[in-house]
Amino acid sequence: MRDWTSLFLNLNWRDVVDILAVTVIIYNVFVLVRRTRAVQMMLGLGVILFLYVVSDAGRFFTLHYILDAFLESAIIIIVILFAEDIRRGLMRFGKNPFSAGQYVASAEFLDELIRSVQALINRRIGAIIVVERGTGLKDYIDEGVPLDAGVSRELLISIFLPSSPIHDGAVIIRNGRIIAAGCFFPLADDLDLDRDLGTRHRAALGISQKSDAAVLVVSEERGEVSLGYLGHLDRDLNPDELYNRLGKLLA
Repeated sequence: MRDWTSLFLNLNWRDVVDILAVTVIIYNVFVLVRRTRAVQMMLGLGVILFLYVVSDAGRFFTLHYILDAFLESAIIIIVILFAEDIRRGLMRFGKNPFSAGQYVASAEFLDELIRSVQALINRRIGAIIVVERGTGLKDYIDEGVPLDAGVSRELLISIFLPSSPIHDGAVIIRNGRIIAAGCFFPLADDLDLDRDLGTRHRAALGISQKSDAAVLVVSEERGEVSLGYLGHLDRDLNPDELYNRLGKLLA
């Protein structure tokens, strides 16, 4: 007890900053990997580390030798296993706070976007509409069909009609203009995703996990719209809810 009391009494401001920094990093790592396969891999590494300690204490030389050799390369193994999560984490840490929400949507843009979504719902046409924010989506834009047009119901409906050759992909909007269609995103691989979610919703979640974009996904089966943002999906929003949430994200 005295040792703990002495430890706290001898803390200086550097120790406090050090502890806070480590706490923030651990918290962000936890937030980053939760609901992903990375959690299982971290548990697996934890079991290996536990066995390493047990093998050392119990003098199980062969097991300890194998685990020791494995853990010597642990950094490389962790980088390989968690490459996607590390990339996503660095992207979030390095995000320019001044660029987030850089695009400010006008009321006219929001009105037309909401009316377009409602028109897609009424016609039971599935769609993904991505509004770019601070994180650039150039990699996905380059793989799509380039466009440069204002947002309109007629254009969005024509893009997502089942007879359109690019209806399976997503539309990306930058600075209030549609700049690409037919864009494809990696699918979310969360373990606890609703099994009812199809490929379109998983793609919407996937791009929302890799960027700070506002992602609208229209379900042709259920006739509803969902909003994806930072790996979360709010489903079955009515026009007022969608307008309010988009207004906050794009303000």
